[in-house]
Amino acid sequence: MGSSLFAGISGLNASSKQMDVIGNNIANVNTMGYRSAKIYFGDILSRSIAGGGQVGRGVSVSSVSTQFAPGSFETTANATDLAINGNGFFMVNDSDGGRYYTRAGAFHLDSDGNMVDVNNYKVQGYNFFGGDPNTITDISLQNVQSAPSASTTVSFGLNLDGETATGNTFNAAQTIYDSLGAEHTMKTTFQKTEESGFWSFQAYLDDIETTSQTYSGFKFDSDGVLEKLYDPTAAAAVGATNTGTGSVTTPPAYDNQGQLYQDGDVTLTYVAAGDSWTISSPEYANATVTTASATSLTIDLDGEGGKDMTLTLGGTGSILYDNNDTITVTVNQSATEVDPVDVSLTFPALISGATIGDSGVITWDLAGDSAEMMTGYASVSAVQSLTSDGYSSGILKNLSVTQDGILSGFFTNGQTADVGQVVLADFSNPWGLKRMGNNLFSGTITSGSAVQNIPGSAGMGDINPNSLEMSNTDIATEFINMITAQRAYQASAKVVTTTDAMMSELMNIKR
Repeated sequence: MGSSLFAGISGLNASSKQMDVIGNNIANVNTMGYRSAKIYFGDILSRSIAGGGQVGRGVSVSSVSTQFAPGSFETTANATDLAINGNGFFMVNDSDGGRYYTRAGAFHLDSDGNMVDVNNYKVQGYNFFGGDPNTITDISLQNVQSAPSASTTVSFGLNLDGETATGNTFNAAQTIYDSLGAEHTMKTTFQKTEESGFWSFQAYLDDIETTSQTYSGFKFDSDGVLEKLYDPTAAAAVGATNTGTGSVTTPPAYDNQGQLYQDGDVTLTYVAAGDSWTISSPEYANATVTTASATSLTIDLDGEGGKDMTLTLGGTGSILYDNNDTITVTVNQSATEVDPVDVSLTFPALISGATIGDSGVITWDLAGDSAEMMTGYASVSAVQSLTSDGYSSGILKNLSVTQDGILSGFFTNGQTADVGQVVLADFSNPWGLKRMGNNLFSGTITSGSAVQNIPGSAGMGDINPNSLEMSNTDIATEFINMITAQRAYQASAKVVTTTDAMMSELMNIKR
């Protein structure tokens, strides 16, 4: 009967320990990343009896094993709240470099830019900025910036009023960036040069005009659709002398000869066939200009004849009278008409030493579908869109995480870049891990060495961003286990009381 008494007591102890495990599981039913435990029992062999039989002395606790079945996921608004969908553990290091493993992925960035858990232990992974991207270390996003990029391409979406008067201008300005991220204003001035849809354009960078442009004008057809570009070509010059000052602006064309009297400087501008001229002159002079369209214009500035100048042009040109009494006539070859193509705008070098565009060249995207963004309809000139590539430097504003654990940064300059990656660890025998409290585990000889890899590879689970894995405790199962533990405890207690009653009867026999 002594054995039965000890068996009953061992049953009481075993059921009590089972209730400890069950109670702990139920207490952690809402603990993030908690792994439930299960108790296992083994019998205690007492002695062998005649005939080869054996009599036991009760029960003992063989082991308490951690259950690694997945828990349910809870959605959160924090992009750095991470859950593992499958095998693996997050790796975190304490301030002394001690390594721990956890399924609790409630992470955030501390004041130093380190990615940490609720214990302020640093999450382990790869850093893509300022470190070896192939070395597992503390994930740190301190001083992560998006480098600037110089603008190389611009495009316009605008309408130029097809009914505006010749000579009227329209300006479109947009921001572009140099290689250091500094902002510059690129302004393009469009001027109507003929009633039949001809416009010239000149680009400026911070009010300094281009040193060259592959094209300087275009033409809209009768439907307001961009039809042609005009190519300025090389020029030849001749000289003459004159004296005096004054100005006059000629109309686009004269049917007959007439007299013009100077009053100040005169500017003569010509872009294509039929355009008007402006003449800058220190004194009266006579000029005859024949354009490519064979429209002839003779100017007698003093009304007395003399110093007659006749110029027949097959394209663009200019006449300039300088302060040294020299008349310079520049005659360009005939303007070349081409279908809309990209326009190269070359700007002077920047004082800062930074570069802009591709070696100082900005490309105006005007080919293909981009040409449809330029229109010459009979409505007010207006900008629909101005776009350019390039951007200034930017600081990290927000994060997102992909299924393979890559941290994508969103920067204040509108750019995105991968800044790091979370790395997971797994074990050949995760049941051998040691609980350290605070949802942490540490490796042991029994668990084996940690195998490290990125999420979604080599058997590792995927990352669920904006999610937290909750406890894997099944409350219904725990209630059932609690009932069985209670009944086992009651039965073991009955064994003790019954054995005690039998021993009392034995004592009564002696009396």
